[in-house]
Amino acid sequence: MSDAMPATEAVIIEEQGESRPRGVPALTYALTKIGGALISLAMVIILGFFAFKILPGDPAAAMARDRPMTPEQIQQLREQMGLDKPLWQQFGEYLVNVFTLNFGESYVYKESVASLIGQYFWNTILLTGTVAIIAIALGLWLGQKAGWMHGSLFDKVTTGTSLVLWSVPTFWLGLILLMVFGGTLRWFPTGGMVSPNPPDDLIGQILDVVSHMVLPVITMVAVVYAQYVMVMRASVMEEKSADYLVTARAKGLRDDLVRSRHAVPNALLPAVTLVFMHIGGLIAGAVTVETVFSWPGLGKLTFEAIQGPDLPLLQGTFVVFSAIIIVMNLAADFIYRWLDPRVRRA
Repeated sequence: MSDAMPATEAVIIEEQGESRPRGVPALTYALTKIGGALISLAMVIILGFFAFKILPGDPAAAMARDRPMTPEQIQQLREQMGLDKPLWQQFGEYLVNVFTLNFGESYVYKESVASLIGQYFWNTILLTGTVAIIAIALGLWLGQKAGWMHGSLFDKVTTGTSLVLWSVPTFWLGLILLMVFGGTLRWFPTGGMVSPNPPDDLIGQILDVVSHMVLPVITMVAVVYAQYVMVMRASVMEEKSADYLVTARAKGLRDDLVRSRHAVPNALLPAVTLVFMHIGGLIAGAVTVETVFSWPGLGKLTFEAIQGPDLPLLQGTFVVFSAIIIVMNLAADFIYRWLDPRVRRA
């Protein structure tokens, strides 16, 4: 009995010793990435204050353009906005507002910035979410097929089209589609999210929103999907020369099965990382498309805030957009580590 006890304890200690090195790197990795994300967010918050302070234009004078005001009234308006306070005091109040999720009141809308962002946020998510689903599915499918058929006519047409659309400015493509399909042919609405007199039934309302989404979705998908095509194509081409695919073919598997069961799953790793990294940028990049098509989202709200300049609204949308990008990049790091065992062993 006396000999058995130390052996049991030794086994327990050995098992704990084996499990400890596996847990420590993962925890260290997570803390490092989260710490880096928090530092990035802190820099964004600081930049969100000082960057917009150097913008040309006086918000109080800009609001005075709508109605005649005396210099005394403009000065009184500046005091109401808090623009007469020292810069350090304005920065302190800004930090308190950010950490309490209170970005102040919009100069133009006379509403809480947080409530405005909440109203417009889901419209942006609806638009960019639809774009992301279509662009990812289309880009990955075309990319894996083009990479597997490298040098074929399909590969050349797919790659050429993707590169051309990738280089097209988003606003220019949006304006062309708007003029042709919205103005000349009148197939789709030219702007907004709903018609002035929307249908009464639920199905009709849904179809009305969908008809307004067609042109902005096509515009964003045409520019975005090309990135997934090129990354997936390059990954599949790299996997084609791997030894395990030669073994799979030697077993008698059909070429399409070798591609779908072996090559594509391994080639998806870089593409998955790009997907999560790009989703944040896609939401933040909706400013141009939402402005062109008058889509009531955060992008259009940001554009209107710039024209003011509406500083609280600009600062709020800037922090929200930046936070989304940081969170998506963090998610991409964790998901890539989870998918790829080589990263976990590093």
